[in-house]
Order: sequence, then structure tokens, then C-alpha cells
Amino acid sequence: MLKLFRATAILEGISYLLLFGMTMPLKHWADIPEPNKAVGYAHGVLFILYVVVAVVFCWEHKWSIKRFIILFIASLLPFGTFYADKKYLSSLA
Repeated sequence: MLKLFRATAILEGISYLLLFGMTMPLKHWADIPEPNKAVGYAHGVLFILYVVVAVVFCWEHKWSIKRFIILFIASLLPFGTFYADKKYLSSLA
């Protein structure tokens, strides 16, 4: 489960950066919306997967709701999932 959570966290973080750092500017400044749609769908799926895996992971490891909230907030911030991986998950590996 740890490998799945770490992989999901990294992929969700990458999709977040691609969406807001690359495809949104393409959509709004260069009038090229196609990449935004594909990356947006991927990011949406990865975000939901990240939250679901975080819930299951916290449940299995008997982590507090506070730690889950930190992991959830990390998914909303740029580079947040990378921070969560480094601070909370890499020490478990």
C-alpha cells in the first residue's frame, strides 16, 4: 500500500503542475485547449485516487484525522504532495 500511495502522490503532484503550469497557459494564452482537457481528466482521476488511498492508508496505519487533513491539504497545494511524500511517506519505506 505504501508504494501505491507514494506513486499516486508523485503522479498527482506532477499532474497538478502540468495542469496549472503548462496546459492552462496554453488554453488561455495560446488558445490551445486540447492538452488541458486530457491533463485535466488525468489530474481529476489522480486527485480522487490520492484522496481514497490516503483514507485507506491512514485507516490501516491508525493515523490521526489531523495527519489525514495534512495529506489532504497537501493535495490542494502546488508541490504539496511532494512535501507529504518526503515528510510522511519516505520515512516509512
